[in-house]
Amino acid sequence: MVGEQRRYRYVGPAEVAAVALRGGGPGWPVRSADDFAGWVASVDGRELAEPFTYVVDPAGVLRLAARRSEHVACAGGGEVLAAGEIAFVAGPRGWSVGEVSNQSTGYCPDPGCWPAVAAALDRAGLAHPGGFTAEFVFRRCPRCGQLSVVKDGDFVCHVCDADLPRSWNL
Repeated sequence: MVGEQRRYRYVGPAEVAAVALRGGGPGWPVRSADDFAGWVASVDGRELAEPFTYVVDPAGVLRLAARRSEHVACAGGGEVLAAGEIAFVAGPRGWSVGEVSNQSTGYCPDPGCWPAVAAALDRAGLAHPGGFTAEFVFRRCPRCGQLSVVKDGDFVCHVCDADLPRSWNL
């Protein structure tokens, strides 16, 4: 178990989760550099040029799935410490993380989930940028219930123009 980090439950549409979870098991677990090498060997080389879906499960394990996968499927329907998209780069010293975000409208993790991502990448022996390369702030509008992405620090609902809470509320 990873410390007292916030756990995020799935907050997306129930029908999306139902369909996604019928598709198979959770994402590939990456607990070590060997696990990552096994995953790379299992992926079609053409796919490696694209970002992938990832979650960090409650045990701190990085799980990877194809980008077109839903985060809830990658997580096996459970809670996560982090979720988003990740892209890898092959270099002279092996693989590293080129891009990583917290972009997941199924879990809407706050940018504060970065330590869970960093710890999982460190365990996998993957060099990373030290923070999200693209960071998203999600809020649920208290007036209309719409999920909003906060842009440029403007905490206003894009549907009804109501003020959005400053703290995470999903």
